[in-house]
Amino acid sequence: MDLGLDGRTALVLGGGGGLGRAIARTLAREGARVAVADIDAGAADAAAAEIAAAGGRALALQWDLAALDIVDQRVSQVEAELGSVDILVNITGGPPPTPVAGQPTETWEKHFRSMVASVVAVSDRVLPAMRRNGWGRVITSTSSGVVAPIPNLGLSNALRMSLVGWSKTLAREVGRDGVTANVVVPGRIATGRITFLDEQKAKRDGRTVEEVAAASAADIGVGRYGDPQEYADVVAFLASRNASYVTGGMIRVDGGLIASV
Repeated sequence: MDLGLDGRTALVLGGGGGLGRAIARTLAREGARVAVADIDAGAADAAAAEIAAAGGRALALQWDLAALDIVDQRVSQVEAELGSVDILVNITGGPPPTPVAGQPTETWEKHFRSMVASVVAVSDRVLPAMRRNGWGRVITSTSSGVVAPIPNLGLSNALRMSLVGWSKTLAREVGRDGVTANVVVPGRIATGRITFLDEQKAKRDGRTVEEVAAASAADIGVGRYGDPQEYADVVAFLASRNASYVTGGMIRVDGGLIASV
């Protein structure tokens, strides 16, 4: 299937990590020019080098999403080197495991800035060009916690839920300009973040990481963790011309993990 991404420019936030790297690689394979942004410069460089080695065009950017004052400069760099952004993939790092009650205001403000305000700021920076061009995709990766809150991930559950309301509202505002906005909900995809969470749970429960992972896999409909490529393929479809009538949605890529309708 031709996704119609040849010549498009994509900006993937968190593009050096497990999910982001798979998405960046997949969009590049479909012909998009890809800006790979990550707080870890080495990870961004490695992802961009992988794309270049496969014959694609990529730009690596070291980007701390909490630094809202650099948004315009970073996006301007992408525009100068790759063209205006047609596809924005929002992936932010997750906060540490904590209960939702009793967290200091400063902790809420810190993670709101990097997980929510950053997504809004970058989206607002690229949206005018998308609307002028009559084509754009804003795809925001969240967590299964926005559907079924995950115990001991209180900050993540609450903050990512705000992005669901934002994306749904945005979809109505920009749809007539040819821009779609969707949220993608990952289940337990085999990434470094999931390994970290399994390790933390193993410590709390006095079990091995292998035991925690096996128990988690047993709760998933397909009986296993997902592969980042399986997630990336769904994101690539949402980024494509084929998904022009899909907007305001929340798409689960969870292998049947979430039991609710």
